[in-house]
Amino acid sequence: MTAQGLSLNLTGINHRTAPLDVRESMWFSAEELSGALRRIMETRAAECLLISTCNRTELYYVPRSPVVGDQGPIRDVLSSLKNHPSPPPEEHFYNLAGLQPVKHLFKVVSGLDSMVLGDVQITAQVKDAYAAALDCGATGTLTNRLFTAAMHVGKRVRTETQINEGAISVSYLAAELATKIFADLSKRTALLIGIGETGKLAARHLASRNLGNMVIANRTLSVAEKIAPLFGARTVPFEAMGAEIANADIIITAVQSSSPILTREHVAAAMKQRGSRPLILIDLGVPRNIDPAIGGMDSVFLHDIDSLNRIIDNNLSRRRGEVPKAQKIVLEELNEFSRWTRSMELGPTFQDLRERFEAIRELELGRVRHRFAEKDREELDIVTKRIVNKLLHMPMANLRNGHGEREFEDTRRKISFIRHIFGLDRDDPS
Repeated sequence: MTAQGLSLNLTGINHRTAPLDVRESMWFSAEELSGALRRIMETRAAECLLISTCNRTELYYVPRSPVVGDQGPIRDVLSSLKNHPSPPPEEHFYNLAGLQPVKHLFKVVSGLDSMVLGDVQITAQVKDAYAAALDCGATGTLTNRLFTAAMHVGKRVRTETQINEGAISVSYLAAELATKIFADLSKRTALLIGIGETGKLAARHLASRNLGNMVIANRTLSVAEKIAPLFGARTVPFEAMGAEIANADIIITAVQSSSPILTREHVAAAMKQRGSRPLILIDLGVPRNIDPAIGGMDSVFLHDIDSLNRIIDNNLSRRRGEVPKAQKIVLEELNEFSRWTRSMELGPTFQDLRERFEAIRELELGRVRHRFAEKDREELDIVTKRIVNKLLHMPMANLRNGHGEREFEDTRRKISFIRHIFGLDRDDPS
């Protein structure tokens, strides 16, 4: 970072500014990242970090000064890297500078800028993006500090708030409810009836919780047989699912059916074999797949899509209540980052200013020193140094004070003004 100031910029698109087809067209795979970073570094950036997910593509960069070549806006450069004949419309992009990119990334890793409030999966994606930039030498003082600060913000938000607590998707909630009933899923068996998108998501969430056994019943057996190996599951014909109920601890249904596929008789027969062992049934079907009368049976816990949505609404409401806490953390850390950048900018200017004053002091003393006796020269040197220190003290103290985005921009203007009026970028102290 130079004395000229912080030059962090951000150009990007996300789920708020661009439709899915535009976001897809600007998505960079892991294999494409290193090549893109190298090309950007060759022509446009001294440092850069490229984050690309299904919901956003964002380039954080410190521009070269001067920029090598004239390639138009950075969005055009990103578009050319994807071999588009023309870039997506300008209105889909946002461009931020100064502390705004810092604040934006802090909100992203906090889950405040996610499609789903509190979703912090982006944290791992930011880590991967940073690792890619580090591997090809694209990072530097500013981007390294930015990444470290962003990870700290994300950790604080996760530990000091509950903004990511409580499931807000039905498939995730299904797995979470199973965990609440059965603390240890490693000895439990789940029967999944229907393996469409919702069923697959539920299977993935259950498998991630170290589920002991999984059985999949699907109307099209061949589809189930292709998916089952992904989760270490076994399959049974759809017509044979009744025989699996007695052995299952968790049953999740997600099929299209005009009438219930699990009746009270099915579950009553299974409970005779199970005794008092609890059974959790989660009905993700619309219309319902499970007879509502089953919910009144002993040791049976039944949830349908309405009861799940009520839980999700409550969880989402709690997450919204945590937003002010997360925003406070973002602001605190933004102020801390601002202090760091200000110190990085002020340091060279303070040094240059002191050297300029000292050069003038030495120049003027050199002209008159011979007029003083040897015993007075030391005192003259001490007095003039004190004058320089007192002259510098107040402006330095005023520049160090303040925090936040507005003060940050004010400081940059003051630094530029001071460097100009004192000629700090000229060599001649006169």
